[in-house]
Order: sequence, then C-alpha cells, then structure tokens
Amino acid sequence: MRYLLSLLLVAILISCGTDTKTFTQVNIERVFEDSLSIRAIDPLDENRVWFAANNGMVGLVDGETPKLAAIRYEDSLLHFRSIAATKEAVFVLSIANPGVLYKIGHNGEEATNIEEVYVEKGEKVFYDAMAFWNDKEGIAMGDPTEDCISIIITRDGGNTWDKVPCDILPEAANGEAAFAASNSNIALVGNHVWIATGGKKARVLHSYNKGMAWEIFETPMLQGGTMTGIYSIDFFDEQTGVIFGGNWERKDFNEGNKAITRDGGKTWKLLSNGEGPGYRSRVSFVPGTEGKGLVAVGSPGISYSSDQGDTWVELSDEGFYALEFVNDSVAFASGRNKISKLLFQ
Repeated sequence: MRYLLSLLLVAILISCGTDTKTFTQVNIERVFEDSLSIRAIDPLDENRVWFAANNGMVGLVDGETPKLAAIRYEDSLLHFRSIAATKEAVFVLSIANPGVLYKIGHNGEEATNIEEVYVEKGEKVFYDAMAFWNDKEGIAMGDPTEDCISIIITRDGGNTWDKVPCDILPEAANGEAAFAASNSNIALVGNHVWIATGGKKARVLHSYNKGMAWEIFETPMLQGGTMTGIYSIDFFDEQTGVIFGGNWERKDFNEGNKAITRDGGKTWKLLSNGEGPGYRSRVSFVPGTEGKGLVAVGSPGISYSSDQGDTWVELSDEGFYALEFVNDSVAFASGRNKISKLLFQ
C-alpha cells in the first residue's frame, strides 16, 4: 500500500509540474497611436517597446511621452518593417530600393546616435525581417536579387554586415520571395536559423551553424499565387516549429495556411486544415507553455490554441500585424496606427 501511495504522489507531482495555463480572454490596452503602419516591434520589458514603421519613423514607447525619430536617407523617408534590439543598440532595416540598415545606439531610455551600417541598391532589393542570435551575431533576409533569397549577417555586433553568396544558398524558385508583414520570417533557436518564404513557392531554409551552411525544405502550405505562402515562422526548440500564413487576398480561407514540424523543419504537417483561423501574419509560441500554447494575429483578429494548433479559439476581432511576447501572459502587438499591450488571462 505504501508503494502504491508513493506512485500516486509521484504521478500527482508530475501532473502538477506539467500543467500549463490556458487563456480564455485578452485585454487590449492601447499604448501608442499615430498615423503609421507599424509592422516591426521589439519589447525591452513590460513597459517599453521599440518600433519601426513607414515614413522613416522609429521610436521607443515607454508609457510616458514616446521618443520618436524620423530617419531620412539622402532626401527620402524610408519605410521600415524590420527591427532587432541588442543590449546597446537597436537596428532597423528598410524595405525596397535602397535597402538601408541603421544602428541606433541607446542607453535604455532614448537613442544616442544613428549610423548607417549597410546599404544595398538595386531594382530587386527588398528586405523583410531581421533577428539576432546574441549581442554580436545577427541576420536579416529579403527577396532574391539574384538566384537565391537575400541574406545578410553580422558577426561584430552589427557594425558590419556581409551578404551571403548564392553559391552556398539554395536556389530560389521563380516567383519565390517573402512577405514583410510582421518581421517574423526568421526563427532562431541556439545556433539554428529557419527562414520562411512565400509566393509561387512556400518553403523553409535552414542553417544549423548560424548561416555557414544551408538546406531547404518543402512545405504543404498554400502556394502558387503572388500573395500566398508563409507569412510567419516560430520555433519552440530545435525540433518543434510552426508556420502560418495563407492567402492575403482571401483572409477567411483556412486551408493550407498553418503547419507544424517536429523534426527541425524537415517535414511539415498541416494543422486543423479547414478549421480554425484563416490568414494570419504572425504566429508565436506562448512562453511557459512547453510548446503547447500558440497565438496568431492578423488583420482579422487574435487567435489562440492551447494544444499546439489542433484546435483554436478567437480571443478578439481587433486586427494587428505583429506580436511579440514579453512573458507568459503579456505581449505587445502593432498594427495600423497603433501599438497595444495584450494581457492574456
């Protein structure tokens, strides 16, 4: 009997240890409003978030008066959809030609200096997303300018960036590119990086050694059209990842728009095909849920799954472009003319 009671106690403890929270609602608190399209955010903590937007605008929202800067390249206001912050700087990268990457030094409270660290000119230049493995090593990706997806990498804290040559990258298919929808075409775990594409082909590029060698994987995602494919990718660990997207021109269509991998991206299986949300521009694992919780946002609203995408509930019909979690219940989201703090309960 004592042995059976011990086994029962162990089972109870294991059950309690693996229990994760589930959400039933989200409270949305507006923290910034302006006439901007904001598709790139990077929170510092629960009260401060960097953002990059169109019309050259970069800012830090801190609950008080937002610190804003309008960045010009020569005589033009650039449009930013990529952002990444390190301990000492925040980086913003413009779309279209020219692609200009700025390093903005900061002291945690405001920008202290702004400098160009990479410029690329060309008719096909269009960068979509950026992320950092650590304070020294970062990566950005964009549409092909030659026969491969454009990838630039820094190894010195963002002071210099080098473009990865096409001879070590997989060849891009005709019409394969990416969407600058939410700064989430890149997922990083450890030394790994995964990059999502869309358009005529929806595939996932992968490097296990921070961009030194590359491979590419097919996916079952909706593809073949100009606005179809993967809009967002996220990984929980080196094996488990999700992709989300669909057809921007048919946002309610929920077939072939979400998939999961459990082998590091080699193979993908469609999730709740024909059920759950349609088009979404950002998907994220919820911190602290052991890879079970997912939140997806897009212009149609906020969707949540507590079971790794098998079933979904709609928490709000308020639309957002981008989402970044701060902890297991607080996130920032940005969209048209706004940044909001999301409090999940």
